[in-house]
Amino acid sequence: MALNWQFAIVHIDIRLSENAHLVEHRSINLAISERGFSALRKLDPDLELAVKALVVPMHGRMIHSRSGEQISQAYDVFGRHINSVGRSALIRLLLDAASDCPRATLHFCHEFVDADLDAGQVTFLDSSGNCKRVQADLVVGADGAYSKVRQRMMAKVKMNYMQAYIEHGYCEFSMPPVGGDYAMNPNRLHIWPRGSFMLIALPNMDKTFTCTLFMPWAQFEQVKSSDDIEEFFRTNFPDALRLIGRETVRAEYARNPKGSLMYIKCTPYTYKGRAVILGDSAHAMVPFYGQGMNCGFEDVERLDETMLNALARINPASSNTCELTDEQLHQALDEYSHTRTEDASAIVDLALENYVEMRSRVVDFGYLLRKYLEGLLHRVAPSRVIPLYTMVSFTSIPYSAVIRRWNRQTIWLHRAMWAAATMAAAGTAALLARRLGSRAPAMQWIAGILRRNGG
Repeated sequence: MALNWQFAIVHIDIRLSENAHLVEHRSINLAISERGFSALRKLDPDLELAVKALVVPMHGRMIHSRSGEQISQAYDVFGRHINSVGRSALIRLLLDAASDCPRATLHFCHEFVDADLDAGQVTFLDSSGNCKRVQADLVVGADGAYSKVRQRMMAKVKMNYMQAYIEHGYCEFSMPPVGGDYAMNPNRLHIWPRGSFMLIALPNMDKTFTCTLFMPWAQFEQVKSSDDIEEFFRTNFPDALRLIGRETVRAEYARNPKGSLMYIKCTPYTYKGRAVILGDSAHAMVPFYGQGMNCGFEDVERLDETMLNALARINPASSNTCELTDEQLHQALDEYSHTRTEDASAIVDLALENYVEMRSRVVDFGYLLRKYLEGLLHRVAPSRVIPLYTMVSFTSIPYSAVIRRWNRQTIWLHRAMWAAATMAAAGTAALLARRLGSRAPAMQWIAGILRRNGG
């Protein structure tokens, strides 16, 4: 990556004990996969290895029924996996890496107040209440879903913006170790799918699990007391209640906040050549594909690639993107925004859809049959048939291209499945005809039924 710029990074130092609470109970654990690792690898291979030392691999889902039966569903026929990583540990590592970067200066306890994007001037309020003005050639807003940098951009550019809350919230619980070890298989993402709601559990390095209950707000409102939540768990997640502990369930439901789930789409991501927004500032998403952080890291990688490509057109021998003129930087940022908004919109939609899959479809026969057939075809022809989850989590195919390929693949896969069902029905009819003679249903009659049912 091009690291020729001087960076001023404004952040909260969660490495300090008094700030640790700011990242607790915010959401389910972070998940990192190939897109995130690719960005880290291009920045610094040693940083990628340092992050990998913090993760717990998850090779698939473990589905828990009400009776306590567990069924494992692998993510990938070739053994590829996603990884659970603690938010606090990862942020500390990245802050340490930024502190060691000679071109970066970190400023803590500074609150963003305003920005004159045309002049490249940003105003902050420090911990003493003093205003500080910083001059910048490029303002990068990575300040989250409620981004103030995005708000300033919206006053300058005709930005299409959409924000929506879904009708579901979440609450976290902690599952302690049992006998000094994980209470469940640590190499699975555990799911208790119950149709309109679900409980999930992700492993931590300290042998605990972070459990998160997702369900409609209307159901949360019905659980009013400690007795109510205990009975709710006893009815829907009896094995989880035993492993978490009834007292912990009662206490943490009363103590832990109930979080909202929302998503954001907007375009463009840039203002002239003076400002750009990345991550949740540009495309907040619900957490059900584990791609929020991966997409944010990939933003940085794609922005860097776009700027380097622009530089290559004027000076192929250089990697110093500071050489770009204001006009060239403006064009490069616009190019990034044009391509990235389509991809980000695609993963926002995929994340919403995956919630339905996790809380209900993972136990559906049709879903399981398709997953099995796709896995077989992917093993035989890995470059021609790629399951959706594999494309999203284990490749760097642009998200928008993933959806286009998936839609094409779905059409012919459905046709193949229908052809196989027709052949099976025809074979059954022929066998019946041989055994029953004239009493057997006519082949034309069976074919007619297949046509009517198949649409």
